[in-house]
Amino acid sequence: MGRTLEDKNKIIDELRETLNKSQIALVIDYKGLTVAEITDLRKRLRPTGTVCKVTKNTLMKRAIAGDAKWQPMEEFLQGTSAFLLVKDDISGAIKAYQDFQKASKKTELRGGVMEGRRLSEADVKAIGELPSKEQLIAQIAGAINGLATKIAVGIKEVPASLARGIQAIVDKEKEKEGKEAA
Repeated sequence: MGRTLEDKNKIIDELRETLNKSQIALVIDYKGLTVAEITDLRKRLRPTGTVCKVTKNTLMKRAIAGDAKWQPMEEFLQGTSAFLLVKDDISGAIKAYQDFQKASKKTELRGGVMEGRRLSEADVKAIGELPSKEQLIAQIAGAINGLATKIAVGIKEVPASLARGIQAIVDKEKEKEGKEAA
């Protein structure tokens, strides 16, 4: 028994809602994956804020119809498709998928869409190599902290240099007075 039109419309609405919350969508060919392997992929992706949807290409075509942001995805809709819809950690999601792909050797990344642009497999890999949001924040914080330390040392050095200069003058004056007295 097939799905009713009402069921299909509900699935399309859910896909649209998930796409609206997503920053990037990746399309993979999941042919040959078992239910356990799909479940494993979903578990790996969950901490990155990614949803793995397995749905018919025709339903996804209807979900992206008229939406310029996701329209380039249409060229990837062929064969058995699973959609990785990333909400939060883009590079973390890509790395999680790549780890899964290395372990299973059964999936193939067809491409992706981000901000209305089509992404090739090479583009997706390049994005995956970028540091995560947390790593970038840590790097910026470290740079700011290093700069603040240098400024503090510099500010402290001015009075210390001045004090050493004054002390050197005082010492010279004392030395002169000692020679004149002798």
